[in-house]
Amino acid sequence: VQLVESGGGLVQPGGSLRLSCAASGFTFNNYYMSWVRQAPGKGPEWVSTISSGGGNIKYADSVKGRFTISRDNAENTLYLQMNSLKPEDTALYFCAREISWSTRNFLSTGWVSQYDYWGQGTQVTVSS
Repeated sequence: VQLVESGGGLVQPGGSLRLSCAASGFTFNNYYMSWVRQAPGKGPEWVSTISSGGGNIKYADSVKGRFTISRDNAENTLYLQMNSLKPEDTALYFCAREISWSTRNFLSTGWVSQYDYWGQGTQVTVSS
């Protein structure tokens, strides 16, 4: 399993970035995929998850309405479009492969992200 993120950088508050994650070594369209971030000195924070076919999506409250997760199963690529960026979005962003989920479990209110592989990450810095 290999997950390689790209697209990070330095952006001013209010700006946008689009992250990409190239996946290989497994059948991408069989797995739910997530974005997770880790700010300096803090633990990992789940950001968003998309179902294997792309029809079901969840976001953390902190990014809802500003970030959009998507995937291209033909290209084995996961994306995260980030708009209206804030300084508190500064973090290392990495994509992660979720363990196998059923639609029922994913849509349940008690669902919690559980991932088994993740990439090296791409740095996003939001600063003026």
